[in-house]
Amino acid sequence: MFDAQKANFTLRAERKQAGTWRAGLAQYRMQLATPLVLVSVIALWALLVTWQGYPPFILPSPALVWQKFLLMAADGSLLLHIGVTLLEILLGLFIGLSTAFALGYLLGRHHTLERIASPYIVASQSIPIVAIAPLIVIWMGSGLASKVAVTALITFFPTLVATIVGIRSVDPDLHDLMRSLRASRWQLFWKLELPAALPIIFGGLKLSATLSVVGAVVGELMGANAGLGYLVNLGRGLLDTPMMFVAILLLVVIAQALHFVVATLEARLLHWQRV
Repeated sequence: MFDAQKANFTLRAERKQAGTWRAGLAQYRMQLATPLVLVSVIALWALLVTWQGYPPFILPSPALVWQKFLLMAADGSLLLHIGVTLLEILLGLFIGLSTAFALGYLLGRHHTLERIASPYIVASQSIPIVAIAPLIVIWMGSGLASKVAVTALITFFPTLVATIVGIRSVDPDLHDLMRSLRASRWQLFWKLELPAALPIIFGGLKLSATLSVVGAVVGELMGANAGLGYLVNLGRGLLDTPMMFVAILLLVVIAQALHFVVATLEARLLHWQRV
């Protein structure tokens, strides 16, 4: 009987080890897939330019874009434009997300206020950002403030909706339990509502983080003298397509970095969900 139990225990351990090995192999394959896809896209891009013989002002080769990047980085101008766009993005995100979270919590807690404010919020978001951005530039000028305002506006709605839905997803029985334990308003928020709503809120934060890049670029396209959106406009005017590609690819990198930061923060704060 002891031998049978020992054999059964050994079999379970071997199965667990095999499952862990398979999970590690699957994770390794996923990590390897991303750079392989990137290399494949660059290779296809280079082959397309070579086979079709596109001139650089139509579709530059990856090598030409890389050369343009090195040239712009060498004189220090590229770093300045990246810094301007990053400042607009971060300020817009801070204003948009903090406002959205505060208002979303208020509307999530008070249904009557949500019903009153909802039509106006939806109406404000039904206007395309490219349509209202010129007005914002006229009202606030072509400086930093207008870019930050456009970025804040485009990042506001996803986080607002996610916060409202997250706060309302809290189990009412848990609210009653916390009140029966004489929890304060702050304890109710910090111990119950925020942890329960965070998984949904982070979904809105990821969307807002990537949209913030769009907001900053739209603001810069309406009028600017610095920034990656300005480089796109400048490259278009000069028919310098490699410059446009450099700016666009850097915007993609910034968006990916912002998404990664939010996803990492989510993994650290919501590690209990994986237990």
